[in-house]
Amino acid sequence: MAKKNPNGAGTIVKRSDGRYMGAVYVTDTLGRRVRKTVYGKTYDEAAEKVAQLQAQERKGVPVPDKAWTVAGYLKHWLADIVEPNQRPTTYSKYETMVRLYLVPRLGTKKLTKLSIDDVRRFLRQLKTDHVGGATQQECLKTLRNALNRAMREELLLRNVAQLVDMPKAESKEVIPWKAQEAIGFLRSTRSHRLYAAFVFAIVLGLRRGELLGLRWIDLDFAEGVAHPRKQVQRRKGAGLVLTDLKTEHSKGALPLPRLCLEALGERRQLQRLEKAKAGGTWTETDLVFTSDSGGMIDPDGFSGSFERRVLRSGIRRIPLHHTRHTTGSLLAFLGVHPNDAQKILRHSRITTTLEIYTHVTSASQRAAAAKLSDKLRDGMNGL
Repeated sequence: MAKKNPNGAGTIVKRSDGRYMGAVYVTDTLGRRVRKTVYGKTYDEAAEKVAQLQAQERKGVPVPDKAWTVAGYLKHWLADIVEPNQRPTTYSKYETMVRLYLVPRLGTKKLTKLSIDDVRRFLRQLKTDHVGGATQQECLKTLRNALNRAMREELLLRNVAQLVDMPKAESKEVIPWKAQEAIGFLRSTRSHRLYAAFVFAIVLGLRRGELLGLRWIDLDFAEGVAHPRKQVQRRKGAGLVLTDLKTEHSKGALPLPRLCLEALGERRQLQRLEKAKAGGTWTETDLVFTSDSGGMIDPDGFSGSFERRVLRSGIRRIPLHHTRHTTGSLLAFLGVHPNDAQKILRHSRITTTLEIYTHVTSASQRAAAAKLSDKLRDGMNGL
């Protein structure tokens, strides 16, 4: 004989297949009163699930308005949360992790049923499939961010991805250029129209997007200071766009040592010649580094130009983004204090104190950048 339910306990009945079905009215995420059903192999298992729903109801936690799968929710998250509110590069990274890894392996799981073991098995499978540690980390970070949003939307009570240890990734050793290699490269690019951009990449460690987004208005020649504020990015459906730098830290003032100032003078003269030659086809952008018709330069195209020049120079090959490591290693070799190197390179943190953003350059920062500039400049003049 079935047990009699106490008042308010919901309905629990035994099905023809031997399982027990519980039903209780609760509020969903759209504010509607809905009849929610749960199942259990025993009466007590079904009763426990009913009790959990009622406990959520008393706490004011609604149930999802529909049965999301992991794939369905991730697609909603990308389209409605990430793309309208995050930078194109962030969306692109998340979309890649979702499309290539998360949906194919976890997509059919019910969102509310996703377990810690499911996520662990997912990471083990990635390792078995020889997916790199860094990509494994990005997959877990993406899933954590998506599930955090699901919790905010009251679709989940906990984020199981947060309870899984971050996989380890072997960091690839970066062997930056030595001073003589950097000098050799700059010597070989002396006649290139983007020579000044290569100088900035090595002397100041500018990232390619912010380097290509540097405008003449951002340069204070009287004070010998640059204030990067923009970056060039490729945005899906819009092509190349000029966007604000991500953080105030990225906009920190940079000293312009003599090698940079000299290269900028040559760059300005060359740009005037290119503008005169282009005539009515010239696009006015105020950018320091442009195409020969004044337009923005594609960051990938700039990386390609850099790598081709490295190949022609005969210098040991490094990718463009490793020039930041070269800048840092040369500053360290020259005895520059880490605090000043951190401000020049605008790394996100060394200590909490160094996270304070400033828009002025100190005398020691100027001296640090000048030491590096002079080292390279002396080598250049030794031709």
